[in-house]
Amino acid sequence: MDYYHIDAFTDQLFGGNPAGVVPLAAWLPDAQMQRIAAENNLSETAFFAPEQDHYRIRWFTPAVEVDLCGHATLAAAWVLFNALGHAGDSVRFASASGELTVVRDGDWLTLDFPARPPEPVAHSNSVATVLKALGATADPLYVGAARDLVVLLPDEACVRALQPDFALLATVPDWFAVTVTAPGTESDFVCRFFAPRQGLNEDPVTGSAFCTLIPLWAGRLGRRQLEARQISARGGAVRCAVSAEDHPAKRVHISGQAVCYLRGQLNVG
Repeated sequence: MDYYHIDAFTDQLFGGNPAGVVPLAAWLPDAQMQRIAAENNLSETAFFAPEQDHYRIRWFTPAVEVDLCGHATLAAAWVLFNALGHAGDSVRFASASGELTVVRDGDWLTLDFPARPPEPVAHSNSVATVLKALGATADPLYVGAARDLVVLLPDEACVRALQPDFALLATVPDWFAVTVTAPGTESDFVCRFFAPRQGLNEDPVTGSAFCTLIPLWAGRLGRRQLEARQISARGGAVRCAVSAEDHPAKRVHISGQAVCYLRGQLNVG
C-alpha cells in the first residue's frame, strides 16, 4: 500500500504536526488499521477510500480511533491534490463527524469543520485535578468544555511555561483531552493540547481543537477571522474563521499549509 508522511499546518519540514496517510481502494479490517497506526507511531494516521463522488476518511492514533482529526484531514487532502491528481480545488470526505470539505487556495488548504462551542464548566474535583496536573503559574480566566476541556490562561507566557503531570492528567476521564489557550503576543491566540488518555501526551498542532477554540475566541474578540499558533515544540500556524452564514456559527474554517516528508510503501502481509 502507498504511504505518505505529511507535516501539516506548516510550510517547513520538521514543523507542524506529522500525519500518516494511507490511500485505500477498499477498507482494511479495523484491527489492521489500528496496528498500522501503532507502527507509524504518529499522533494520527488517516485512511481514506473512494465512495461514490467523494471519499470516506477515518483516523487512528497509536491507541484508538478518533471521531475527528484536523491535521490528518489536511494531510489527506494534500495527498489527493498533489500526489494523486484529484481534479478541482475542493474535496469532500464523509466521516464519523459528518461531511468535511477541504478547499485549496494556492498553498493553503481550508478545512470546513463542525463548530463545537464550549460551555462553562463549574469547579469540580475533575477540574481541580486537571488544574493541578497542568501546574499553571496563574489562575484560569475561564474553564469550559465541548469534547475537550478548555482552560483559558491570562497570557502566552503562562501557556508556554506549562510542564504537565501527564500521569495525573490521564486519571481524569471526563473529557477527551485538555486544551490550554491564551491571548498571543504575535497572533490573536495561542494554544497547547494534551491528550494522555488517547496515547498523546502533547499533540503538536490539533485541527479538531480549533472547532472549539475558534467559536470561543471569535466571541471574546468580536471578530470572524483570527490568526492562531499552537505553541508546541514543533509549532504550527493556523488561520481561523467562523462561518458567515450561521449565527451562532455551526461551522468553522481552519486553514493551514502542508509539506511532504516521505512517500513510500507499507508491507503488511
